[in-house]
Amino acid sequence: IGLGIMGGGMAANLQNSGYDLVVYNRTAEKAQPLLDAGATWADSPSELAAQVSLLFTVLAHPDAVAEVALGDDGFLPLLPAGSLWVDCSTTNPSFARRMDVQARARDVRFMDAPVTGSKDQAAKAELTFLVGGSEEDLDDCRPEMETMGQRIVHVGDVGMGTSLKVVFNHQLAVAMSSFAEGAVLGQELGIDQETLFDFLLDSPVVAPAITRKRPKLESGEYDVDFPLQWMQKDLHMASIASFESGSALPLGNVAKEMYRLAMRSSYGEMDFSAIYQFFYEEWEV
Repeated sequence: IGLGIMGGGMAANLQNSGYDLVVYNRTAEKAQPLLDAGATWADSPSELAAQVSLLFTVLAHPDAVAEVALGDDGFLPLLPAGSLWVDCSTTNPSFARRMDVQARARDVRFMDAPVTGSKDQAAKAELTFLVGGSEEDLDDCRPEMETMGQRIVHVGDVGMGTSLKVVFNHQLAVAMSSFAEGAVLGQELGIDQETLFDFLLDSPVVAPAITRKRPKLESGEYDVDFPLQWMQKDLHMASIASFESGSALPLGNVAKEMYRLAMRSSYGEMDFSAIYQFFYEEWEV
């Protein structure tokens, strides 16, 4: 369930490896390549649930997960006893634990297993799964995960995979916004972009994930690997986790609001690296 930027590639890799799929997506056209290759379409999450014993969800935010699991025509009441639900969505730790409680009440096993990687990495089966759940449940879906990704990190019990994912995306989002701010400062000081990028993007102060964004930054063409609006959402997930754990997140919360301002200026559906363009065109210059 969920055949967007990440889920579509993940499902295709399962299908290409010989797995029989039953699929559902809110917009049916995204399922068409899978259906053309032999997947079975379900008209609702509940219809899908009655046909499977292993379910992966890859959805945009907690409300979407809760709706397909527990809303009208939700899948959770219809999953057979003993089934395994693996949520690969990026949510927040307390939400993952609430879904575990709901699943266990219906004799369904639950794991949170958000992924790290881009659209291209999803298509190439190069994702990393950050897993929260029991070792036994992980073993039951390890072959499928290995078909969709290149690395599995078992972090701990339910909620711990999501915990590591919000830390990871916090780091990535703050690093990208910090680079954008510094790069625009350099250009305002009169350093030409090529000299600036040649030096900064080959230096130890810039993360390799930012360096890989150079073609987008130079061209101004922000085709989507990971949308800016979902990065802002993930910073919000980190903010919730920070509040619930009693920790402070000053840089993360400032970055979250900068991404929100970028969304208000119509950058939300671009790749998250467009925060550089926002700083350059809308904020600093």
